Amino acid sequence: MTETIERTTLEALHIGGPTLRFRYAGLTWLTDPTFDAPGDYPGPVTLHKLSGPAVSADQVGPVDVVLLSHDQHADNLDTSGRAFLGTVDTVLSTPDAAGRIDGVRGLEKWETVTIGETLVTAVPAQHGPEGSEPISGVVAGFVLQAEGEPTVYVSGDNASVDIVAQIVDRIGRIDIAILFVGAANIGIFGDSDVTLNARTAVAAAEVLGDAIVVPVHAEGWGHFSETLDHLGRMFEYAGRGHQLRIPPAGQAISI
Repeated sequence: MTETIERTTLEALHIGGPTLRFRYAGLTWLTDPTFDAPGDYPGPVTLHKLSGPAVSADQVGPVDVVLLSHDQHADNLDTSGRAFLGTVDTVLSTPDAAGRIDGVRGLEKWETVTIGETLVTAVPAQHGPEGSEPISGVVAGFVLQAEGEPTVYVSGDNASVDIVAQIVDRIGRIDIAILFVGAANIGIFGDSDVTLNARTAVAAAEVLGDAIVVPVHAEGWGHFSETLDHLGRMFEYAGRGHQLRIPPAGQAISI
């Protein structure tokens, strides 16, 4: 009998903020493209970008698929990121994003699509406390599954541990979880963060079992209120430091 060997690694490059390039099932994937230099983004709440990308849009190389959690906030899709979408054949996001940006394919919650050899499932995300969607807008996460590959969960801007539990209950085992952290907070919901903070990221890791946790969306913007160093300490204190893989900006690694 031939033994099936499951792959549990992928090559990843953290570009900055929520932007991670990774190789999966023969394709190159990119999360939430942000390639602008530092600057301000006026709006109902002004967002301040503090640092530019570790790798420019011109240097990132060909990308097959962008997984765009949402389009309505500059820290997940800035001006250069919007331009970058036009260079990619497949952009998956929310139905709302598809209505606003030409060429984007919108997926409803739990809807699936096959890209190459990969089954992509759009999963729920809650961008703030319960009931925040009318203000924050619709956000998506994604789960990637392919034969011989690890199951990968990309959280998008999700602040809810309960939603992570729902995803695990429905999908099953997650091998690698790319979690958007940083305790993002612009004050619109008081002390409630709109992404995972260190405490809720640890709780999410508990729900995810022995999944490797790859944190992004933690540095480079003024409203990210917790650092990766703090996140690392909290995982160590909780006895889960072995799960955490903090990707260094601009350096390709195997996870």
